[in-house]
Amino acid sequence: MKNIPTLSTPSVSVAPDNGSAALIDATIASLYKANEPGAAVIVMREGRTIFRQSYGMASIAKREVMTPETTMRLGSISKQFTAVSTLMLIEQGKLSLADQVGDFFPDYPAQGSQITVEHLLTHTSGIVSYTDKEDFEANIATELMVTEVIDSFKNDPLEFAPGTAFNYNNSGYFLLGALIEKISGLSYAKFVEQRIFVPLGMNCTYYEGHELSVQRAAEGYTYCDNSFVPCDPMSISQAYAAGGLVSNVDDLARWEKAVASGKLISTLNWTKAFTPYSLVNGSSCAYGYGWEIGMLQQRPMFAHGGGINGFQTFALRLPEEQLFVAVLSNADFGIVDPEYVAHKIAAIAIGKPIQDFKEIKLDVGLLDAYAGVYTVNASEQRTFWRDADQLLMRRTGGDVTPVHPHSNSGFFIKNSLVHMEFVRDTSNAVTKVVLHQNGEMNENLRVAT
Repeated sequence: MKNIPTLSTPSVSVAPDNGSAALIDATIASLYKANEPGAAVIVMREGRTIFRQSYGMASIAKREVMTPETTMRLGSISKQFTAVSTLMLIEQGKLSLADQVGDFFPDYPAQGSQITVEHLLTHTSGIVSYTDKEDFEANIATELMVTEVIDSFKNDPLEFAPGTAFNYNNSGYFLLGALIEKISGLSYAKFVEQRIFVPLGMNCTYYEGHELSVQRAAEGYTYCDNSFVPCDPMSISQAYAAGGLVSNVDDLARWEKAVASGKLISTLNWTKAFTPYSLVNGSSCAYGYGWEIGMLQQRPMFAHGGGINGFQTFALRLPEEQLFVAVLSNADFGIVDPEYVAHKIAAIAIGKPIQDFKEIKLDVGLLDAYAGVYTVNASEQRTFWRDADQLLMRRTGGDVTPVHPHSNSGFFIKNSLVHMEFVRDTSNAVTKVVLHQNGEMNENLRVAT
């Protein structure tokens, strides 16, 4: 493509204590091409913007470059706003965490009496996620009423008894949106606008199709037949409260300031939002109310990603470091995962960079030694095998992923946070593989017997 304009460079504020902006920019710049879909990035520390930049194109056809002001679909980052909206209604005495779905939807099947609001917030309801159903993709462009989507999953058998397991579930947050409407008397779009976006000055954030002013929105893309093409159309009615919001990185920075300062809801409820939910058996799942809970370089991390037609997103906060990172990108496939980008940036910003690996060549006999089936748990395995001079890996139910050697026993997945080490016993037999992610040991898999 000829005559593609060069990327504009918005002002970048550099924190005087670490000077990490240049290193962050150098890390990101190589991941995006000027004439392809790109990303907008913001990094905040102690309430100040230390990095704000954009890469690639907001519209390939119109030859519009990406800017930090460009709005993009958030996907499941929307769940944070749905969760806080729910907690706001709880604080008004109109709802409680223990209320049951059947209390608000009389035509909901009997299983609605087992499912609480807290189960919906924490993905522990056992409800089948409507986005996982076979006909979802085929009908994704169809405009549906809220009740029609709920009808599509409410009669399905529960996958497990509520509160006994965690399974990420868009149906739960769809139901929360319906609850917000029913209790408040406002549409979901109006509720988040009036109770969150307007009070916080988030003038570029909205439920898609309900913007208050003209926005410079990015076009969404996917990768097909070796090129980026416009993403498949979808009706935002099918994302709704589980993923239907649009924003930009500047507004997400305003959101972070509100979260960090404890606005909108009480300190008690903010604490609950960032506390892992405990299952019936006493074990905890790595999710609170609208935020995933984990670690990055030995620091507590609260985060969420989003994937929706044309867009991938990720935002994280490291509360102990008072650090916030958001990465919004306008392609749903064929582009670097924003989760990877956000983690890399955050690690640089706190002075604990994630290790980069350089690929080396290994003898095929050594690759063959690592081939086999390794057990994750009773229902999950990872299988490794050699194809020519490449080691491949597949997780149960997952895609085939190439893994690349960086040492005789160490491998990594390119543009990801995952690396692994094969371990031998005293007789030199391979016995297990240890997987690391986010600077932490993530899985310890033993050879299947």
